[in-house]
Amino acid sequence: MPELRILRTYVDVPDSHTIGSYISRGGYTALPKALGMKPDEIIETIKKAGLRGRGGAGFPTGVKWGFIQRDSKKPIYLCCNADESEPGSFKDREILERDPHQMLEGIIIGCYTINSHKSYIYIRGEMPYGAGIIEGAIREAYEKGYLGKNILSSGFDLDVVLFRGAGAYICGEETGLLESIEGKNGEPRPKPPFPAQIGLFGCPTIINNVETLACVPHIINRGPEWFSSIGIPKNTGTKIYGLCGNVNKPGLYELPLGIRLRDLIDEYGEGIPGGRSVKAVSPGGSSAAVLSADELNITMDFDSLAAAGSMLGTAGVTVMDDSTCMVRVAQNLAHFYRDESCGQCVQCREGTWWLEKMLTNIEEGKGRMEHIDTLLDACYQMRGTTICALADGCAMPIESIVKKFRHEFEEHVRLGRCPFERKTLGEWM
Repeated sequence: MPELRILRTYVDVPDSHTIGSYISRGGYTALPKALGMKPDEIIETIKKAGLRGRGGAGFPTGVKWGFIQRDSKKPIYLCCNADESEPGSFKDREILERDPHQMLEGIIIGCYTINSHKSYIYIRGEMPYGAGIIEGAIREAYEKGYLGKNILSSGFDLDVVLFRGAGAYICGEETGLLESIEGKNGEPRPKPPFPAQIGLFGCPTIINNVETLACVPHIINRGPEWFSSIGIPKNTGTKIYGLCGNVNKPGLYELPLGIRLRDLIDEYGEGIPGGRSVKAVSPGGSSAAVLSADELNITMDFDSLAAAGSMLGTAGVTVMDDSTCMVRVAQNLAHFYRDESCGQCVQCREGTWWLEKMLTNIEEGKGRMEHIDTLLDACYQMRGTTICALADGCAMPIESIVKKFRHEFEEHVRLGRCPFERKTLGEWM
């Protein structure tokens, strides 16, 4: 297998977040190569590598960069989405805190490619330590001449600004992020127009995820053939999988796209504590449809999970064992999305509230059998009907839980109580 490229570059390296450490490990060698290439060459290199966005949607990065008209009379912006607000996801935070220059080098290359001279890094408000690390990294990059005027005597200028959010989940959505940077409420915008046409401050804008940008220097250095030789067709490269929940060895694992979910849990996560068995798995963060124990042979890539009715998303994998109450899980999800809805769209604002109310009634033994079908109907009415995908992110996992574990919902109604031992939210998810 070709050498992996992100986590292994800094594991157990002292002061790995500093520019000196990054340079000693080959950092900032891709930048002069990129500055010597034409922007179209870089875009074709990224396309040939098959890099797809690591923030959730899996959209081809080279195609996205190609949407920008580099001769625009308006300023062009590149925004790095470091909000990482998806429950179960924690891989971007690791890059930010342990190797921020990898992301910064990717930002600089990306900005050169799209002719952007100002970039924003939008970081989640609950990451004060990471924000401090990034501020230090930006300062170091300016001091070394990798940011600012005439970078490496290339004639290319770039300023990078760190912007701290206030901790709203909705600002992880790209247009909600743009609204927040502009000083407005984090309320997503209708699309079209898309950010590449009208984005930040009404100007052409590209939004990329932290992990996506961290891949770019390695593709420039090692070539697109190296990257595309990892993984499976149309799902190339490695992915940082965040494994948590009921596993013996939770953590971050950088593995090729296309690894079996069962192998991720059993081989890398070392199985389930106490000899229990898997009941359900959320494969891509809280907004992904859950998989049952019968679906563990699925491969962890964008297309296989989409075909199964779920999604890879951020690859935040949450494992739930056979002691888990799936009604309680659904209730917890509905509470989260109800709390994080911006309230613009009726289907989201009211739908998340009603889902939480019905699920709470069922969990507390006050539900009726007809409530189960009403849950499914509400999920159907919420999907694909709103400005952004928050309503879908609530409806998809809850719908999958009701359909795959309907017997548990019926048992709650029949017994007039939850049949499972009561646990804290932290123990469930």
